[in-house]
Amino acid sequence: MKVVAAFLLAVLSGKASPTSSDIKDVLGSVGAETEDSQIELLLKEVKGKDLTELIAAGREKLASVPSGGGGVAMASAPSAGGGGGGAPAAESKKEEKKEEKEESDDDMGFSLFE
Repeated sequence: MKVVAAFLLAVLSGKASPTSSDIKDVLGSVGAETEDSQIELLLKEVKGKDLTELIAAGREKLASVPSGGGGVAMASAPSAGGGGGGAPAAESKKEEKKEEKEESDDDMGFSLFE
């Protein structure tokens, strides 16, 4: 991953097709270890290809990958014969509302996504 990042940084610095030396310079500037085989493999794979097309193709591939978070916790329904089954549920709802309020205070008046 660091070799790919160094390649992209070299491209952003103005080099249309970075060389192995360019990638090593970027990685060396932050003290990262480099493996020549990984650099050569990357350069072989991207040789003659347009970087924007490679990124677009990668985005299309990642669009089909599930990103998790699909599970939803279900609250159990109170039993029909149980007396007082609604009280704990009401208490848990109050606690949830209280927790949500505390979380909204943590953003200090701004949101990362707005």
